Amino acid sequence: MQSATSEQKRFRRVWVLFLVLGVIFLIRLFQRQIVMYDQYTALAQKQYYTKIDQPAKRGEILINDRDSTNLIEEEESGAFTVATDLELFNITVVPRHIEDKNLVSSKLAEILEIERDEVLDKISQDKWYIPPIKKKVPKEIADRIAQLNLAGVYLEGQYFRFYPEKNFLSHLLGFVNYEGDGKYGVEDYYDGILKGEGGTLKGIKDNLGRVVKVEESEPGKNGSSIVLTVDRSIQYMAEKKLREGIERYGADSGSIIIADPKTGDILAMSSLPDFDPNLFNKIASEDQDIFVNPVTSSSWEPGSVFKPFVVSAAISNKLVEPDTTPEEPFGSVVTIDGYEIHNALDEPYGFETVTQILENSDNIGMIWLADKLGNDMMGEFILKLGFGEKTGIDTVGEATGEVGNYRKWRNVNRATISFGQGISATPIQIVQAYSTVANKGEQIKLHILDKVLEKGSHQKEYESSEKKTIMSAEDAKKVIEMLVSVVENGHGKKAAVDGYRVAGKTGTAQIPKSSGGYEEEDHIGSFAGFAPADNPAFVMLVKLDRPRNVKWAEESAAPIFGEIATWLLNSYLKVSKD
Repeated sequence: MQSATSEQKRFRRVWVLFLVLGVIFLIRLFQRQIVMYDQYTALAQKQYYTKIDQPAKRGEILINDRDSTNLIEEEESGAFTVATDLELFNITVVPRHIEDKNLVSSKLAEILEIERDEVLDKISQDKWYIPPIKKKVPKEIADRIAQLNLAGVYLEGQYFRFYPEKNFLSHLLGFVNYEGDGKYGVEDYYDGILKGEGGTLKGIKDNLGRVVKVEESEPGKNGSSIVLTVDRSIQYMAEKKLREGIERYGADSGSIIIADPKTGDILAMSSLPDFDPNLFNKIASEDQDIFVNPVTSSSWEPGSVFKPFVVSAAISNKLVEPDTTPEEPFGSVVTIDGYEIHNALDEPYGFETVTQILENSDNIGMIWLADKLGNDMMGEFILKLGFGEKTGIDTVGEATGEVGNYRKWRNVNRATISFGQGISATPIQIVQAYSTVANKGEQIKLHILDKVLEKGSHQKEYESSEKKTIMSAEDAKKVIEMLVSVVENGHGKKAAVDGYRVAGKTGTAQIPKSSGGYEEEDHIGSFAGFAPADNPAFVMLVKLDRPRNVKWAEESAAPIFGEIATWLLNSYLKVSKD
């Protein structure tokens, strides 16, 4: 009896064990099939299904070119591509998926033009992943590899930004980083238009990871292309002459901007030193300020190129006329608030007219005009021209320059500002202000975008902003005539062009030291002007930083202006001399 009871107990224990196991099994089955159904379905789909991001193709950037036709997909006549997307491929290999490693090594080495042993050494490793055998392979090479249908060899396509002209127009363009984001220039400013929206592809993959069936596709939208106002030939000439000028005059750097004062179109924008956007990643972190566009993002004390705007203020406020002379003759030096201020040549000019003040670039005469204006009239006109604020040009990182609160100017502040010291401006602000005078007192917003090209050849033209009247046409014409006289009779003679009336002004600006005062040896030379004076085809600023072979801007910036203006008027734009 005792033995039977023991057997029954053991049987019951076994039965209970099986019962518990059965309950656990049922619970797990319920958990997997009901509670965790979505999770396990997702795991199964992950094993056999794949989702691949399909990047959008970034829009092209083009500039105007009078000699080109049908250069882009939209068949936009007269445009030249300066930034585009290239589809390049990384050649990747999964060593565990390769059966005949010798064969694969030989085939890849032959097509990719690399050593066979180098390939064999990489794929002989028994790994699921190794770095790509070769990166950024052109499509025609990738197609040859695809046709071989080699197991374990995969092509990974990717769009890369390409700038066919390298350094050409680099500051204006900027670049696209490896994350596909535009940085600096119009690549950054118009990133939303150029970038587009990527799509996705969902499908079934085999045990080698290859997509064998596409089940769902969500197409993206490629970015739109844009055409800039820049003229290819004018940009080329600006860069060429700037490079020659920097070398000829021993300058550290420089900029040239050319614009159409009637439309606000930027025709050329060049600064040196520049960079190759294709190699942006090669620039050391401490040198990456080279990406910043000096034309829009750097300011300087402009010196005498600023004088015409103070003269314009005096003319507009009916305080003087071009032939007005002072009550007493001008000397060569004045003392204001304890500071001695001299003329550049330290010469007295006597009873000058206002026109002669500009011709001689007379600091003492400018102080006389500033005193007539006072802080309010002078400060308000300077701000009205747009100094001390961004022009709103369509690029990133624009600086404002520095005017200061004119109501708090001391007498010495007003005096030095009258000849372009104690105030800072960007090159683009100077071009905007000269464009206003050239356009008979009407200011038009400067811009870089010409049009947006969307799929199907649809074009969206740039919508120009309304003109702002800064001064009357009558007063502007008076200032224009004075600037013509500067070129014909003053320090701007080397900017002249035979047969045309050129208006402009030189500027030999001192460079402020961080410790106070100004550098004694170096200067910044500039010339700003336009032509023909009565119906301007262009406004131009030439600026050279620290030219060491010359003393005055009339010997450096003015000749470069004259060379470019001669080419523009006679050879390229072929403007009538009538």
